[in-house]
Amino acid sequence: MAEIRKVLWLRHLRAEPSMHVVRYRRGKTVQSGRGASFWFTALNSAVAEVPMDDRDLHFLFHARSADFQDVTVQGVVAFRVVEPDLLGQRIDFGIDLETGSWLKTPLGQIDALLTGMAQAKAAKHIAERTVQSLLAESVEAIQTRIADGLVGAAQLAALGIEATDVRVSDIRPTPELEAALQTPTREAIQQRADEATFGRRALAVEKECAIADNELKNQIELAKREESLIEQRGANERRRVQDEADARRIEVEGKAQRICIEADATAQKIKALEAVKVEAEEARMDVYKELPSSVMMGLAARELAGKLQRIEHLNLSPELLGPMLQNLIEAGTKRLKG
Repeated sequence: MAEIRKVLWLRHLRAEPSMHVVRYRRGKTVQSGRGASFWFTALNSAVAEVPMDDRDLHFLFHARSADFQDVTVQGVVAFRVVEPDLLGQRIDFGIDLETGSWLKTPLGQIDALLTGMAQAKAAKHIAERTVQSLLAESVEAIQTRIADGLVGAAQLAALGIEATDVRVSDIRPTPELEAALQTPTREAIQQRADEATFGRRALAVEKECAIADNELKNQIELAKREESLIEQRGANERRRVQDEADARRIEVEGKAQRICIEADATAQKIKALEAVKVEAEEARMDVYKELPSSVMMGLAARELAGKLQRIEHLNLSPELLGPMLQNLIEAGTKRLKG
């Protein structure tokens, strides 16, 4: 916006460098240039201020697809003024000489023109395609279609305007249709997620089964080893008992054999002693055979006396004692002679 100061009946205007100012006096152009600064009188002057900087026009409009669905297109058109004098003749950029602001809305007219041209190109592009094809293709397709209609357009060149760039940011159907279109994809994604979950659960169950099977095999192996251990312990115990029994049997047999040997030895000893006694008795008996009866009687009496512990009464008659003494004397004499 231009800056205007009043000094008495004169006024001074100073414009920004990005503004092109055209001063008219009595219907004729007397001054034109960017960032102008001049004195003027309000009674016979008119001033137009045309922006020369690059501007962005944001647009948002609706169109109908080939399958009769409402589609929203959102984007930006960049433009600039290349011929400000021509644009000032076609669109009113006159400013208030008191405040320096535009008397009308010239930029709104340019925005409406550009938006209408962009919408016409986009609507034609959308009408030739279904919603799914529009959503499937990239935004570059409709962006190129709009840019072809705006960049270098003769209608804009006639106004002194140039469209420099077109950027489409989004193509979107109605929320209800978008949700309906997203449902199959969401269901497919959910199905893949469910399949992944089921696969993970199946893998987990398979691993659990493998672990349980491994544990069962380990328990079976441990049971077999325990059974083998019990059998081995039983065999060792039986072997120990058998060895003890064999040892006892051997010990008993050894004792029996020793007893038998000792008994045989004792029997042989007794037999030998008895034999010696028998031989001695036989020799003695042979001696006794040669002795007279009186000697035998004496010996018998001696033997008897040796076995008696006490004699209470003894009667000796002369008839018995005399011959016995005679025989003893004779027997002693014979032995001495012999």
